[in-house]
Order: sequence, then C-alpha cells, then structure tokens
Amino acid sequence: MNTPNRRQALGAGLAVSAVAGLNDDYKGSVRLRGAELARSTRKRTNEQRVGIQYVFQSPFSSLNPRRSIGQSLTVPLEMSGQGTAASRKTTVEEALDSVRLGRTFYHRRPGDLSGGERQRAAIARALVNAPSVMVCDEITSALDVSVQASIVALLRSLREERKLAMLFVTHNIALSRHIADNLAVLNKGKIVDYGPTASVLEDPSHEYTRALIADVPKF
Repeated sequence: MNTPNRRQALGAGLAVSAVAGLNDDYKGSVRLRGAELARSTRKRTNEQRVGIQYVFQSPFSSLNPRRSIGQSLTVPLEMSGQGTAASRKTTVEEALDSVRLGRTFYHRRPGDLSGGERQRAAIARALVNAPSVMVCDEITSALDVSVQASIVALLRSLREERKLAMLFVTHNIALSRHIADNLAVLNKGKIVDYGPTASVLEDPSHEYTRALIADVPKF
C-alpha cells in the first residue's frame, strides 16, 4: 500500500490494523488461507492470532521502557502459551540473532538503544511466534534514510529466510520498489492501482499513481 500524506497514511494504517484484528470497524472481510477472520483479535483463534503479527510505526513508543528487551519479546510467547521459561528465552535469543542485534541485547532496555535498534527489537518481537504474515505499518518513516535502508534490507532477508508474507505500508512510493512484490496504491481509502510493483511503477494505470511518481525526484 502506498499513500502520499498523513491522511492517506492513516487510512492505510486503519486497513492493515483491520488485517491484524486491531480495528474492527470496517466493511468487507479479511481472509487467511481461505478462512474468514473475526474482526477482533480477541475473537480469533490462538493460531490465527499467532499467524499475523504487527510491527508498529514508532520504535520509540512500541516497547515498554520499564522492561528489558528480553522481557518485552517474551510477552507474546507467554500470551500464546508456548513453551517453558527456558525454551522461551532461547526463542527470544534466536529472534534477536535473526534481526542482527545479537543475544547481548536481551538484558538491555529500550532507552539504551538507537531508533534503528529499537525497530529491530520490535521486528524480533513480531517474529518470536513464527508468524506466516507480518504487518509493517510505516515502520521506516521515523528513521534516518541510512537506517531505513538497513531495515528494508533486513526485512527482505527475513522474508526469504522465514518464507514470510509481508504487508508493508509506506507513504514513500519510491521505497516500494525495494520491498514489495506487489503494490496497491490507495487514494481516499480505495485501491486505484494494483499489480506487480515494477508494472505499477513503470506503467501506472491511474492518474493518481502517475502524479505520485511525478513528485519523486529522479524516480
């Protein structure tokens, strides 16, 4: 999904939160492997809740400052009832390795981490339950350009390593070329262009998409 401004980004954010079961005020339906999902995550099965994990936009507010990174990453495992204390610790350490932070971050607190490191920790939290779908809601927008690039590279690696489906929301249409296989362009909450990313970017069918691309310098 791609949007040009804050209002459009908010609309896309509401759409993906509906996928994750965090917003039940929507029309239509959300299906996973052919099964329609309940609107609220509380009404979904444990398997469905575990299968779709959400990474929030701000790396500065999505982690509890009173908890260590290891404690925060253990919470999803405790909530899903998976494993023993020892196995949960191992799973968390492996997730920290997966996001290129390392196990030494287990006992560190969010206040000790940079924005990029916090977002990697948030991604690791989404990974601990081994989801099949990861929803990324503007997760690079609060980061410096160089850090954005490293996070996108990480997501691409994780997608391949873990065979993850990923729903990535961004207002930066140029960024979509580097992360998305398929691209949906939203205008006023409606999809106006959809298809393989290269096709949409190189031969957009809608005037709105053409305007977005025209606004990107040297696109």
